[in-house]
Amino acid sequence: MSFRIGIVGAGGIGSLHAETAIKVGLEVGAVCDVDADRARALAARYPGAVATTSIAELLKRSEIAAVVVATPNVHHKKMALAVIGAGKDLLLEKPMALSAVECDDIIGAIRETGALVQLGFVSRCAPASIAARELVTEGRFGRIYHAKASQYRQRGIPGLGRWCTTRALSGGGVLMDLGVHLLDLVLWLTDFPTATRASSICSSTFGSPIPRYRFSKMWAGPPNPDGVFDVEDAVTALVRFSGNMTMELNATWAADIPARWARNGVLLLGEKGGCYFDVWGNQLFVTTEQGDPLDDQEQTLPTCDPWSVAWEEQYRRFLGMVTERSEPHATAVQGRTVQRLVDALYRSAEEDREVEVV
Repeated sequence: MSFRIGIVGAGGIGSLHAETAIKVGLEVGAVCDVDADRARALAARYPGAVATTSIAELLKRSEIAAVVVATPNVHHKKMALAVIGAGKDLLLEKPMALSAVECDDIIGAIRETGALVQLGFVSRCAPASIAARELVTEGRFGRIYHAKASQYRQRGIPGLGRWCTTRALSGGGVLMDLGVHLLDLVLWLTDFPTATRASSICSSTFGSPIPRYRFSKMWAGPPNPDGVFDVEDAVTALVRFSGNMTMELNATWAADIPARWARNGVLLLGEKGGCYFDVWGNQLFVTTEQGDPLDDQEQTLPTCDPWSVAWEEQYRRFLGMVTERSEPHATAVQGRTVQRLVDALYRSAEEDREVEVV
């Protein structure tokens, strides 16, 4: 079944959403952006799509069955409430909002209207993530007692000097950008245990002064030399959960780290086994107690581009949610759980101590 969607936010992520929607059989019916030229440029790629600078105008269009919000983070709550209030279903990019309090407002609107809202936690849909989840669900590893999730970039600050690196617009730096994906993925893999205490260190080393930042390419670039960089470019964190589970998180936008050494991915340790995988790789490394003394296995997943596969799977889940009126693959309540943890980690960094996750 094909239906038309509206895209709010015509930047790089909005363009990726539009491209993926077409691949799974959806149609782009309207594009909204505060930059009229950018809205027209994206809409021009899709026959029949209209461009507008007004979210209200987009939401009035009866042929638009659902909406994708891919704006700067500061606008997520406002745009989500507008879409839900208009009776449209929603795919909301991560992070859900700037705080758990803002997430509560969105959840309240969902409960009042019955709208279906899926969060853009695309890492769940990567082939390696799905394979790991199946093994956890089967009980192959027993109780998971520790997880480590890492995403290191040598030079990967996005849109330096623009909204991504301005706390008032983004809500934070690498923790809000890459960290939320890793937190959500570990929580999803382990059935969302309750976080109780958290500690973190957020550092800013490479983003300022902006003219001194050395890089070869930049997402959402080029940098604005007169802009703002008041967020973290690295985070290290430890989270304690009920049931004696712990999680270590490491993420950098920029670091002088040897490329061949950096291990980007998720490590799960259980009482009967464990696994490691690169979210965007095609292998899953598994250790269980079935051998003597241990059985190490390397599972090679089907050859593919995991990034493209994950994005298309995310949209198949979204399509199924809207057409079948089914449970969202990544719910707003889960998005709020992730944001609650992010809030605690920022509070820990600011107060320089371990804090309760409230």
